Amino acid sequence: MKIGVLSDLHIDSNARRLAPGQTYDHLLAELLYNQEIDLLLLAGDVSSDYHDTFTFLDRMQDHNVSKIQFVPGNHDFWSIRNHEEDTDRIYQLFKERDENPVGNPFLIGKDWAVVGNPGWYDYGFASDRYTIEEFSRKKLKVGGWNDRQYVHWQNNDRAVAAAMQAELESDLSAVSNRKIIMMTHIVTHPQFVIPLPHKVYDYYNAFLGSKSYMQVYDRYPIAHSIMGHVHFRKILQENDTTFYCACLGSARHWYTEDPYIEMAYTMEEIMVDV
Repeated sequence: MKIGVLSDLHIDSNARRLAPGQTYDHLLAELLYNQEIDLLLLAGDVSSDYHDTFTFLDRMQDHNVSKIQFVPGNHDFWSIRNHEEDTDRIYQLFKERDENPVGNPFLIGKDWAVVGNPGWYDYGFASDRYTIEEFSRKKLKVGGWNDRQYVHWQNNDRAVAAAMQAELESDLSAVSNRKIIMMTHIVTHPQFVIPLPHKVYDYYNAFLGSKSYMQVYDRYPIAHSIMGHVHFRKILQENDTTFYCACLGSARHWYTEDPYIEMAYTMEEIMVDV
């Protein structure tokens, strides 16, 4: 089986790079067909409104090129147009979709499983020069982290991160007799955040991932670990795990002007025997 890995399409903010008549779902379907991808692992941030993300996923189902497993990113939880503020309800709606692996690991043959969870940030990758209270405000001098405006969990960030880690570990435990491909949106490894000290990311690394998630690699047979969120394109091999960050990211950082070429350049592939 050939598996494609991709994240952070940001189809709304990147729409200006489309030619007349183009859409990102058609371009992605064409790429999956041309690359003969059997399964796409899409690690979040399709758009900045969950309605638009649902529409995109529905259209990808209609194209019927590849199977898809998807975990939402922080932007996918936003609802700017409709001003919806029940993020817990939005998360539940994502869990009810066919592409959802949370609580429902995707089994591949007799030996492999995909376990997925969006994950949330626990502030662990940031500098300890700031307090938990300062992180919880998500604002540092000028500017701020936009989740403070558009994400409204019933619990605080670290409690949400812990709850999602518990979901993740429950699913990992359920398939621990298999080789595992783990997918999160947030970063789970320190090599995928900004090295410290850094005058900006001493603070903003707090919102890139969860340091506590690193312990799962010692507990479960994770062969491949997929993440997004940081707009890096990077692969790292460490011990028995290969880590992938395959973010399309913001068009202002692209190498080309062509969204199809950029997606083709970004998407990584994993081959597994079935």
